Amino acid sequence: MSPKRRPDVVCFSHLRWSFVFQRPQHLLSRCARTRRVFFFEEPVWSDGPPRIEAASVDRHGVRVVTPHLPSGLDDARIHALQRDLVDDMLDRFGIDDHVLWYYTPMALLFSRHLAARAVVYDCMDELSAFAGAPPALKHHEAELLRRADVVFTGGRSLYESKRALHANVHLLPSSVDVAHFSAARRPLAPPADQATIPGPRLGYFGVIDERMDLDLIAGVAAARPGWHLVFVGPVVKIDPASLPRAPNIHYLSKKTYEELPAYLAGWDVALLPFARNEATRFISPTKTPEYLAGGKPVVSTSIRDVVRPYGELGLARIADTAGDFVAAVEAYLAEDHAARLARADALLAQGSWDATWSKIEKLLDGVLMVARRPAARQGADV
Repeated sequence: MSPKRRPDVVCFSHLRWSFVFQRPQHLLSRCARTRRVFFFEEPVWSDGPPRIEAASVDRHGVRVVTPHLPSGLDDARIHALQRDLVDDMLDRFGIDDHVLWYYTPMALLFSRHLAARAVVYDCMDELSAFAGAPPALKHHEAELLRRADVVFTGGRSLYESKRALHANVHLLPSSVDVAHFSAARRPLAPPADQATIPGPRLGYFGVIDERMDLDLIAGVAAARPGWHLVFVGPVVKIDPASLPRAPNIHYLSKKTYEELPAYLAGWDVALLPFARNEATRFISPTKTPEYLAGGKPVVSTSIRDVVRPYGELGLARIADTAGDFVAAVEAYLAEDHAARLARADALLAQGSWDATWSKIEKLLDGVLMVARRPAARQGADV
């Protein structure tokens, strides 16, 4: 499809664009190379009348649109105002030919009236299993699956869960920017807050939330007080006071995507210490290939999308108890990594974000070839 004819993309996300650079940012920044992309965030509560803050197009080519709403409103009023602000965005930027791209089914509450060329559901997590998930989320996801023209899943477990629910579901698993993370294989200047932490260092970067196995982390730290566990990322949805504390556990807070390779370069082993519960049943951690691109051995709990393929290919050791975790780390610390790195590189060569976006774009263009240009947006729902 000619770039001049490509419809705009309007994305609705439960994640803020600036929060953590992950799947939405990787895909939509590539999408923005050939079309306008509008990223509509969840509301910010502030004084003053309802309004949208539409930042200038960022360096990734995406225009982030943030609704501002007064606090103290009931749900019905919130959704009505969000609907008005979505319409305001479309009018302000002349968005009259567009694709709707959903990361959260809850956005249907204020966007189902829109008439789009196509509807995309990029399912990156089983959100209904996360802490604080709205009770109606499953109901709205069923509606989104009925409305969607194409569905993408971010991992094999999610694909197996969704493929019987829609006729056009595609597995497009976690990808990696090899050039970015392979910098960790070279000597890099150590970040100041990590430089003074002794080795060996076991590291994790990403969101620290209810999916983490806090008892496992505490157990590993207690079993090997000479090892230092480094956690890089924001703490969300859990009380920071609940995190295990010890002289050899270090929480270094959120870092930018650009900073991550420098932290990764200073680790001896990379960790995926996830709990095994409903919140992690369908996750496919993007950080797995990122760790491997950085040249680090990986130890993970038995998350299905890590076991397959990384564990089965010998690219990650799987352990679910503190004792087994310690043994896996010790084995990595003692081994020569050359053969593992060669196997990792062979696998990673098949899974770049550019290649993933190319597949998505072909699927989207196929949908648009048969989609009719819609009528004007609909009136209020009844």
